[in-house]
Amino acid sequence: MAKYDIELVGKIGSMALIRDDKHDIDYNVFSRIGRDLVPGMIWVSSGAVEIGRLDYIKRTGMELEGDKSAVMTDYSSQGQAILMEEYRRFIPAQYSVRQLLVEHTHFNDESKREHIRAFLLRCPGQGAIPIVNYNDTVSFEENRRWELSKLRSNGLPKVVECIDNDETASVICTLVHSKLLLILTSADGIYLDPADPSTLVERVEGKDPEEVVEAISELQKHCEGSSREGAGGARSKLEFIKAPVRQGTTVIISNGNFSIKDALEGRCRRTVFQVR
Repeated sequence: MAKYDIELVGKIGSMALIRDDKHDIDYNVFSRIGRDLVPGMIWVSSGAVEIGRLDYIKRTGMELEGDKSAVMTDYSSQGQAILMEEYRRFIPAQYSVRQLLVEHTHFNDESKREHIRAFLLRCPGQGAIPIVNYNDTVSFEENRRWELSKLRSNGLPKVVECIDNDETASVICTLVHSKLLLILTSADGIYLDPADPSTLVERVEGKDPEEVVEAISELQKHCEGSSREGAGGARSKLEFIKAPVRQGTTVIISNGNFSIKDALEGRCRRTVFQVR
């Protein structure tokens, strides 16, 4: 039987945290997530930029203008404080809550990667739940592209970008060898036809990890589009989960309208990727 160091790595996308009709945070989502999080879980949360944007509009009645990287930096900085405030509010008081802001450079450097891994593996024994997000505040696009290009030119076999938190969650899942990877989105899972909810693919299985990965590659042919500008969409999600699947992790993609427990226990619509 495989040995796993962490029970679950979970991730929620920005739009799953927002009430479109009210242009505001969906506090019910934070409540559902918070009550299910326990030590032994690592939670990767998008949302800082969008939450910061909504908060700025709420306070000033206008959006920021100017250079895109500068605007994202300012929104992210404002949103991070709110993001952590909401997780702390709804996670049970007996557990510690710890923020971890990561960048691509952290996972492309062996010593930094190991430092992060050691931190994450200490958390369960200390009764702590890590909340992870990409550090948009200091990692701006022009500098990030230059750093990634330099890493590739130096011959690094696989360069981690982590611009999309789906990738961040998958990289962390592989790093800590998690039993489960849960990705909560604004959709119910992966569809053969994104315009037809009845085409939800409930299970993607194989006799071994490589057969599951082959099935994932086939499923990618049906995927297109994304929920917002800058997001990778379903095809990218499927690409990112291949590495966790190869190490034996069961991956679940479900809707952020449902609780972690409902998604894990199959009490809602979802797509499950696993070895039979």
